[in-house]
Amino acid sequence: MATLLHIDSSVFPGEASASRAVTDTFRRTWEEQHPGGTVIYRDLAAHPVPHLDAHAHTAGFVDPSAHTPEQAAAFADRLKLIEELEQADAVLIGAPMYNYSIPSTLKAWLDNVILIGRTGGETPSAKGTPVTVVASRGGSYAPGTPREPYEYVQNYLTAVLADALGLDLDFIVPELTMAPQNPAMSELVPLFEASRDRALQDATTKAKTLAERFAA
Repeated sequence: MATLLHIDSSVFPGEASASRAVTDTFRRTWEEQHPGGTVIYRDLAAHPVPHLDAHAHTAGFVDPSAHTPEQAAAFADRLKLIEELEQADAVLIGAPMYNYSIPSTLKAWLDNVILIGRTGGETPSAKGTPVTVVASRGGSYAPGTPREPYEYVQNYLTAVLADALGLDLDFIVPELTMAPQNPAMSELVPLFEASRDRALQDATTKAKTLAERFAA
Protein backbone atom coordinates (compact mmCIF):
# COMPACT_ATOMS: atom_id res chain seq x y z
CA MET A 1 0.00 0.00 0.00
CA ALA A 2 1.03 3.58 -0.60
CA THR A 3 2.76 5.78 1.98
CA LEU A 4 1.74 9.40 2.57
CA LEU A 5 4.16 11.82 4.21
CA HIS A 6 2.00 14.45 5.94
CA ILE A 7 3.59 17.61 7.31
CA ASP A 8 1.80 20.41 9.18
CA SER A 9 3.46 23.66 10.20
CA SER A 10 0.67 25.93 11.44
CA VAL A 11 1.14 27.25 14.97
CA PHE A 12 -2.61 26.87 15.53
CA PRO A 13 -4.09 23.50 16.55
CA GLY A 14 -6.97 21.64 14.96
CA GLU A 15 -9.79 23.55 13.33
CA ALA A 16 -8.32 26.86 14.55
CA SER A 17 -5.86 26.44 11.68
CA ALA A 18 -7.07 26.98 8.12
CA SER A 19 -4.28 24.87 6.66
CA ARG A 20 -4.76 21.99 9.12
CA ALA A 21 -8.49 21.83 8.36
CA VAL A 22 -7.66 21.27 4.69
CA THR A 23 -4.75 18.86 5.20
CA ASP A 24 -6.93 16.87 7.60
CA THR A 25 -9.63 16.56 4.95
CA PHE A 26 -7.05 15.43 2.41
CA ARG A 27 -5.53 12.91 4.80
CA ARG A 28 -8.89 11.44 5.91
CA THR A 29 -9.92 11.00 2.28
CA TRP A 30 -6.56 9.38 1.51
CA GLU A 31 -6.92 6.98 4.46
CA GLU A 32 -10.43 6.02 3.34
CA GLN A 33 -8.95 5.00 0.00
CA HIS A 34 -5.94 3.29 1.62
CA PRO A 35 -7.15 1.77 4.91
CA GLY A 36 -4.11 -0.48 5.00
CA GLY A 37 -1.64 2.18 3.96
CA THR A 38 0.91 4.12 5.95
CA VAL A 39 0.87 7.78 7.00
CA ILE A 40 4.07 9.33 8.33
CA TYR A 41 3.02 12.45 10.21
CA ARG A 42 5.16 15.35 11.35
CA ASP A 43 3.68 18.27 13.25
CA LEU A 44 6.48 20.79 12.98
CA ALA A 45 4.82 23.21 15.40
CA ALA A 46 4.56 20.62 18.17
CA HIS A 47 7.81 18.82 17.35
CA PRO A 48 10.11 21.08 15.31
CA VAL A 49 13.10 19.55 13.58
CA PRO A 50 16.55 21.01 14.32
CA HIS A 51 17.65 24.00 12.33
CA LEU A 52 20.81 23.35 10.36
CA ASP A 53 23.99 24.05 12.26
CA ALA A 54 27.54 23.97 10.95
CA HIS A 55 27.93 20.24 11.64
CA ALA A 56 24.70 19.25 9.87
CA HIS A 57 25.46 21.52 6.93
CA THR A 58 29.06 20.48 6.32
CA ALA A 59 28.26 16.80 6.83
CA GLY A 60 26.27 16.88 3.61
CA PHE A 61 29.43 17.60 1.63
CA VAL A 62 31.73 15.11 3.34
CA ASP A 63 31.96 11.35 2.80
CA PRO A 64 30.22 9.65 5.75
CA SER A 65 33.40 7.70 6.50
CA ALA A 66 35.15 11.01 7.19
CA HIS A 67 32.46 12.51 9.41
CA THR A 68 33.50 13.84 12.78
CA PRO A 69 31.39 12.54 15.70
CA GLU A 70 29.50 15.83 15.70
CA GLN A 71 28.85 15.64 11.96
CA ALA A 72 27.74 12.01 12.19
CA ALA A 73 25.21 12.78 14.92
CA ALA A 74 23.82 15.81 13.11
CA PHE A 75 23.66 14.04 9.77
CA ALA A 76 21.78 11.09 11.26
CA ASP A 77 18.90 13.45 12.02
CA ARG A 78 18.95 14.82 8.47
CA LEU A 79 19.13 11.35 6.99
CA LYS A 80 15.95 10.24 8.76
CA LEU A 81 14.03 13.17 7.28
CA ILE A 82 15.54 12.60 3.82
CA GLU A 83 14.60 8.92 3.86
CA GLU A 84 11.02 9.73 4.88
CA LEU A 85 10.76 11.93 1.81
CA GLU A 86 12.40 9.39 -0.49
CA GLN A 87 10.21 6.52 0.72
CA ALA A 88 6.92 8.42 0.44
CA ASP A 89 4.60 7.74 -2.48
CA ALA A 90 2.93 11.12 -1.95
CA VAL A 91 3.57 14.18 0.20
CA LEU A 92 1.09 16.56 1.85
CA ILE A 93 2.29 19.86 3.33
CA GLY A 94 0.42 22.52 5.26
CA ALA A 95 2.20 25.81 4.57
CA PRO A 96 0.41 28.85 5.97
CA MET A 97 1.72 32.31 5.12
CA TYR A 98 3.33 34.10 8.06
CA ASN A 99 4.70 37.58 7.40
CA TYR A 100 4.71 36.96 3.64
CA SER A 101 6.63 33.67 3.88
CA ILE A 102 6.45 30.11 5.24
CA PRO A 103 6.81 29.20 8.94
CA SER A 104 10.42 28.91 10.10
CA THR A 105 9.73 25.33 11.19
CA LEU A 106 8.88 24.36 7.61
CA LYS A 107 11.97 26.15 6.35
CA ALA A 108 14.04 24.11 8.83
CA TRP A 109 12.54 20.88 7.48
CA LEU A 110 13.29 21.93 3.91
CA ASP A 111 16.86 22.87 4.80
CA ASN A 112 17.33 19.39 6.24
CA VAL A 113 15.91 17.45 3.29
CA ILE A 114 17.57 19.45 0.54
CA LEU A 115 20.88 17.72 -0.11
CA ILE A 116 22.68 18.48 -3.37
CA GLY A 117 23.83 15.27 -4.95
CA ARG A 118 20.98 13.30 -3.46
CA THR A 119 17.56 14.95 -3.15
CA GLY A 120 18.74 17.93 -5.19
CA GLY A 121 20.93 18.22 -8.26
CA GLU A 122 20.78 16.57 -11.67
CA THR A 123 19.02 13.39 -10.50
CA PRO A 124 16.87 14.16 -7.45
CA SER A 125 16.17 10.99 -5.46
CA ALA A 126 12.46 11.79 -4.94
CA LYS A 127 11.90 13.15 -8.43
CA GLY A 128 8.31 12.83 -9.65
CA THR A 129 6.76 12.23 -6.22
CA PRO A 130 3.44 14.09 -6.07
CA VAL A 131 3.30 16.80 -3.40
CA THR A 132 0.17 18.73 -2.47
CA VAL A 133 0.76 22.00 -0.61
CA VAL A 134 -2.03 23.75 1.29
CA ALA A 135 -0.86 27.36 1.12
CA SER A 136 -3.34 29.22 3.32
CA ARG A 137 -3.12 32.98 3.76
CA GLY A 138 -4.93 35.68 5.70
CA GLY A 139 -5.49 37.98 2.73
CA SER A 140 -5.52 37.59 -1.02
CA TYR A 141 -2.30 37.52 -3.02
CA ALA A 142 -3.85 36.19 -6.20
CA PRO A 143 -2.84 37.49 -9.64
CA GLY A 144 -4.25 40.94 -10.22
CA THR A 145 -4.67 41.81 -6.54
CA PRO A 146 -2.76 44.69 -4.90
CA ARG A 147 -0.72 42.24 -2.80
CA GLU A 148 0.31 39.97 -5.65
CA PRO A 149 3.95 41.26 -5.54
CA TYR A 150 4.19 40.02 -1.93
CA GLU A 151 3.31 36.40 -2.72
CA TYR A 152 6.47 34.60 -1.64
CA VAL A 153 5.01 31.28 -0.47
CA GLN A 154 3.99 29.67 -3.75
CA ASN A 155 6.92 31.24 -5.60
CA TYR A 156 9.43 29.97 -3.05
CA LEU A 157 7.94 26.50 -2.69
CA THR A 158 7.78 26.11 -6.46
CA ALA A 159 11.49 26.88 -6.67
CA VAL A 160 12.33 24.45 -3.87
CA LEU A 161 9.88 21.57 -4.26
CA ALA A 162 9.46 21.52 -8.04
CA ASP A 163 12.66 23.02 -9.40
CA ALA A 164 15.22 21.86 -6.82
CA LEU A 165 13.72 18.56 -5.62
CA GLY A 166 11.90 17.63 -8.83
CA LEU A 167 8.60 16.88 -7.10
CA ASP A 168 5.27 16.95 -8.94
CA LEU A 169 3.80 20.01 -7.24
CA ASP A 170 0.15 20.98 -6.77
CA PHE A 171 -1.32 23.78 -4.63
CA ILE A 172 -4.55 24.26 -2.72
CA VAL A 173 -4.92 27.90 -1.66
CA PRO A 174 -7.51 28.87 0.98
CA GLU A 175 -7.29 32.63 1.34
CA LEU A 176 -8.81 35.58 3.22
CA THR A 177 -8.66 33.42 6.36
CA MET A 178 -8.39 36.51 8.59
CA ALA A 179 -11.74 37.88 7.43
CA PRO A 180 -13.78 36.34 10.27
CA GLN A 181 -11.39 37.76 12.91
CA ASN A 182 -10.62 41.18 11.43
CA PRO A 183 -13.53 43.68 11.53
CA ALA A 184 -11.92 45.65 8.70
CA MET A 185 -12.32 42.57 6.48
CA SER A 186 -15.91 41.77 7.45
CA GLU A 187 -17.26 42.41 3.96
CA LEU A 188 -14.88 39.76 2.66
CA VAL A 189 -16.29 36.97 4.84
CA PRO A 190 -18.44 35.54 2.01
CA LEU A 191 -15.35 35.36 -0.22
CA PHE A 192 -13.43 33.67 2.59
CA GLU A 193 -16.20 31.11 3.06
CA ALA A 194 -16.26 30.38 -0.66
CA SER A 195 -12.48 29.98 -0.71
CA ARG A 196 -12.58 27.69 2.34
CA ASP A 197 -15.32 25.50 0.87
CA ARG A 198 -13.49 25.31 -2.45
CA ALA A 199 -10.25 24.32 -0.69
CA LEU A 200 -11.97 21.56 1.27
CA GLN A 201 -13.56 20.22 -1.89
CA ASP A 202 -10.25 20.42 -3.74
CA ALA A 203 -8.61 18.46 -0.91
CA THR A 204 -11.20 15.70 -1.19
CA THR A 205 -11.03 15.57 -4.97
CA LYS A 206 -7.24 15.68 -5.21
CA ALA A 207 -6.81 13.03 -2.50
CA LYS A 208 -9.22 10.68 -4.27
CA THR A 209 -7.57 11.25 -7.64
CA LEU A 210 -4.13 10.66 -6.21
CA ALA A 211 -5.25 7.57 -4.31
CA GLU A 212 -6.72 6.10 -7.48
CA ARG A 213 -3.32 6.45 -9.15
CA PHE A 214 -1.75 4.12 -6.58
CA ALA A 215 -4.70 1.74 -6.51
CA ALA A 216 -4.41 1.09 -10.24
